[in-house]
Amino acid sequence: MALTLPAHPDPLTERLHASGLLHELAHGLGGPFHYLLPERFATNLAGFRAALTDAGVEGRVYYAKKANKADAFIDRCAAAGAGVDVASLGELREALGHGVRGEDLVVTGPAKSEQLLSVAVRQGALIAVDALDELDRLLARTGERPARVLLRRHPPSQRRSRFGLDDAQLQQALDRCAQVGDTVRMEGFSFHLSGYEIQARADLAGELVELCLKARMSGLQADRISIGGGFPVDYVAADTWDAFLTEQGPAHYHGQKSFAAGDFYPYHSPVAGSDALRAILAARPGGTGASLATRLREAGVMLLLEPGRALLDRAGASVFRVQGVKDRTGYGIVTVDGTSLSLSEQWFDSEYLPEPQLLPARSAETTPGPFPACVGGASCLDSDLLTWRKVPFPARPRVGDLLVYPNTAGYQMDSNESPFHELPLPPKVVIDHPDGGSRPRWRLDR
Repeated sequence: MALTLPAHPDPLTERLHASGLLHELAHGLGGPFHYLLPERFATNLAGFRAALTDAGVEGRVYYAKKANKADAFIDRCAAAGAGVDVASLGELREALGHGVRGEDLVVTGPAKSEQLLSVAVRQGALIAVDALDELDRLLARTGERPARVLLRRHPPSQRRSRFGLDDAQLQQALDRCAQVGDTVRMEGFSFHLSGYEIQARADLAGELVELCLKARMSGLQADRISIGGGFPVDYVAADTWDAFLTEQGPAHYHGQKSFAAGDFYPYHSPVAGSDALRAILAARPGGTGASLATRLREAGVMLLLEPGRALLDRAGASVFRVQGVKDRTGYGIVTVDGTSLSLSEQWFDSEYLPEPQLLPARSAETTPGPFPACVGGASCLDSDLLTWRKVPFPARPRVGDLLVYPNTAGYQMDSNESPFHELPLPPKVVIDHPDGGSRPRWRLDR
């Protein structure tokens, strides 16, 4: 029996799907495309800022640009005065080119190139230093403005992490920063923590607050910490998610493919987005004493965060046109006009589980469902499946119908893109909803 896992209902996208615009775009663009909803990005950004304000914590939100390459979201950051987290020279240039100020950038990533460091220093960006040799290169610079740095802490709870400075290296870095005077401005600490645990982030953030107090005794500024990203997104309802994890097995996938439940992104989270930030601020580091918010206020420490996926929640979807349908025993194989390279969860040998919505191309009589089917791509690779799971579609899809994968703006759209077979990359279409309830407008993302 097929398992269903629909995304949460979304009135805004439902109105868009009912407008007929997506079929017009599929015809005009001649292939698959992604649509973007920048107003959702702005709403999510406002939610994170409100969480900081309500907790009485001074803070700053940096959008993790790696989550989506679209210009529309960087434009929103520039307009709102938000920061951007970049990890390459190309991302830095893009952000500057769209009006984000240099001092509103934080440069992350390991082993940064000399050119990236040079531009970051000249533009006044904040640099998360990941290794001692990286710090040495910054200390060796002369004749420029002081480099603004955060020292990245290696997470004690994740010893296998390749990021950050261990205890001994962190002490060496602090000593060097204290000795060089104005060559660098050591503004605080950061960490890169995998997973989505609330308490783990609060615990390590509490440790960074104590590190700031210690660093100040050596004459360093140390007045801010970054807790990075890792704010979960809630895609599907709790009951359907629990049922899926309990029941899913090889019989639910094409070719009897096997997925371990623990390898899936947690598509349901009871505390997500800005509510996860509220929970982190309310948590007590180490499980005792004052809350993290109270410790930040009392220590005069600013909280920096770098959400990506959480700022893009419900801010876009991916649209594919059905090119053919074939039958197998007990299910079908729908082939669309794109490839699995446009849904980057395949990169992790996993599956993007929120199921696509079928939008029929015409009102002709359909074969009643459910019609369980996996979704294959247009390439010659046997492994090119956008969805291995046999999704129970409400009717048998037909050539020309659309499949809309919901909520794909966060990491799915372009992390793994490739013009394989000379197939064009799906363009991004920015959708605006004018006031007054008029028909949505669109434009191509630049």
